[in-house]
Amino acid sequence: MSFTIVIPARYQSSRLPGKPLLDIAGKPMLHHVVDRAGSSQASAVTVATDDERIRESCEGQGIAVMMTAATHQSGTDRIEEVARTLGLADDAIIVNVQGDEPLIPPEVINQVASDLQQHPDASICTLFEELDAREEIMNPNIVKVVTDNDGYALYFSRAPIPFPRGNTDGPLSGYKRHIGIYAYRVGFLHDFVNWPQSDLERSEQLEQLRALSNQVRIHVAKACASIPAGVDTQEDLDAVRVLLKQASEQDHG
Repeated sequence: MSFTIVIPARYQSSRLPGKPLLDIAGKPMLHHVVDRAGSSQASAVTVATDDERIRESCEGQGIAVMMTAATHQSGTDRIEEVARTLGLADDAIIVNVQGDEPLIPPEVINQVASDLQQHPDASICTLFEELDAREEIMNPNIVKVVTDNDGYALYFSRAPIPFPRGNTDGPLSGYKRHIGIYAYRVGFLHDFVNWPQSDLERSEQLEQLRALSNQVRIHVAKACASIPAGVDTQEDLDAVRVLLKQASEQDHG
């Protein structure tokens, strides 16, 4: 299996300024992500950024990094520029690993790449985890996905889908929480950046709906390992710092 990982990394963050370079257990968060990515079966790992501070931090540790345009609206646009600059073939596979997930298991990176390789009619593969907590199902910050019988996405939404009609307070089951790791075929990326935002994408603020609106098939598999939450807030950062500090102490104990 051959695939490339691209980690889009922006310095600016409204809730955590300078997020990729914030220290966790003695090194920048982004470097932890690179370490996890490097433990996968990927043939190459590249950080894509528009910030000189991130470039310098990566180059100082021998991490492959590419400067990309500051005008990109999304990480997907940034990844497409990397694929274009590297001259990757249309059938090559790129995995998008978010730069704020320092605890991502390497095995789910391998899984999403393998899943795309095994589904030649799909242009994207992504993952889900089972969801049964009512408050999470109703939470618009948690994206839900519904699939057909073969695991292809029918729709992604911030709303509770399927809607639990007639079940106002009982237990819920069968819901799928979308996990934001993607494997793409490079040819799809070239198409995607030339499509205008779809009405569904603008409404939900979910760019994968642009792909569905253009009849792109997205295969969704159940994650083979639990994926800890990424770092979006100071509370998230504090929690990850504790976990990685404990892990470091155990390794040296």
